[in-house]
Amino acid sequence: MKKFLLTLLIIVLLVSAFVLYTFSSTGYFREVNNTDSYEVIAEIPMKGAEDFTINYEDGFMIISQDDRAGRRDGSPSQGHLYYLDLDSGRFQPQKLTGNYKLPFYPHGISLLKLDSAHYQILVVNHARGHTIEKFELFGNDSLVYMATYRDDSMISPNDVVALDKESFYFTNDHGYTSYWGKLAENYLGLAVSNVVFYDGKYREVAGGMSYANGINITNDRSQLLVASPRSFSLRYYNIEEDGDLSYERSLDVGSGIDNIELDENGDLWMGSHPSLLAFTAYAVGKNETAPSEVIKVTGDQVESLFEDDGSLVSASSVAAPYKDLLFVGTVMDDMLLVLKKK
Repeated sequence: MKKFLLTLLIIVLLVSAFVLYTFSSTGYFREVNNTDSYEVIAEIPMKGAEDFTINYEDGFMIISQDDRAGRRDGSPSQGHLYYLDLDSGRFQPQKLTGNYKLPFYPHGISLLKLDSAHYQILVVNHARGHTIEKFELFGNDSLVYMATYRDDSMISPNDVVALDKESFYFTNDHGYTSYWGKLAENYLGLAVSNVVFYDGKYREVAGGMSYANGINITNDRSQLLVASPRSFSLRYYNIEEDGDLSYERSLDVGSGIDNIELDENGDLWMGSHPSLLAFTAYAVGKNETAPSEVIKVTGDQVESLFEDDGSLVSASSVAAPYKDLLFVGTVMDDMLLVLKKK
């Protein structure tokens, strides 16, 4: 009887320790204080503007939009890429993929300027398995489909960034494909996701991450940046001549950062999920809202610029400034938010 009670006590302690670890490591106890230092300039109607990227030189934004809530609830609709002129002041996105007929559920995106008014766009697509689609944009309205990339290494691609016209990196946010494997990654924080490099062939160039998410490259193109929201960290890798990566360091950001954007100064801006459990409940439809946060990283300085408990904006996934404005995109909210410092 004593042995049974001892075994039972050990099991209870282990389960309690696991629950406490899960809650503490996912930000459950984090207090979210609504920021009142920004005013709302515009709410651009758009369901699931999960990622966007800004070309500061030419003053425009490319937006990746997919109605994830609709797909979750059995009402899928075609996703799209949009062009937004940031200097017009009208906040009226122009649909770029209206004539693109293949199924399209876009996720992370990358924009690369090729020459004057000519750009390459890479976008993760979850419509026909997992692929990466390549487009070229001429001016502000002519989008031409170029190629589809598909490979077994695309286990669960989340975001993509071009190194140059012929090569790119992408993240897999999970290393397992089974339900139980993904569950273990999400709740135990198993570090089995990775970064894959393509230069004509696919190869893993970084691993050992918990939920590798947003990915981007520094303005001087010397370092790769990877968001690991499950570990509340930002990882830095040096880019070698052959595209390989050498790990440099991790920075604790105290929040579940999602996509990474860089401003003209090279500072990093990220939409973030301060409570991953609250986000999960929202993503599966159990909660109506989820908290949001905008993180800025300058060197090693981490700054929380904006927080909201979900009453204004839910599940922020990307953020970036343009002049005196701050744009915030979301996983599945009904708008892209435009803010201005009071």
